[in-house]
Amino acid sequence: MMIAVKTEMLVDVWQRLLTDPDLSWVLFEHGTCVVLTAPEGDLAEQATGILGTFGPVHAGSPAADFGVIDVKDADGWVVTGDHQDVLTYVAPDEPGGQEDFAVGLFGRSKRHLDGTELRVVHVEDRRGSSGAAQVRG
Repeated sequence: MMIAVKTEMLVDVWQRLLTDPDLSWVLFEHGTCVVLTAPEGDLAEQATGILGTFGPVHAGSPAADFGVIDVKDADGWVVTGDHQDVLTYVAPDEPGGQEDFAVGLFGRSKRHLDGTELRVVHVEDRRGSSGAAQVRG
């Protein structure tokens, strides 16, 4: 039950942040979202391929880099990495406090978990402007 509530909250956050009606995206268990700028075939499979490559953190490489965006619309932060379409949400009640560096480290660790576990929890398939979503669990 707790995972379902967390998933619902994360889906709501990403729906508020990704407002383009034609933008498809895939959400992973720990809050990482892969935006699919050229969606094709099985979206979960496409996103898993991207996150499997660009999610895991490797010290001393671009995969360890991150940026932090304070998002007012979602009360929290989005942590970026070395792939512009891989984004991780960090809520205000999660560890990291209010400092960008700490939030970034926590978001990067969530991205690493998602990039190694690769558990899709939601697919937002907006191809053809249907806006239909699929929930995977």
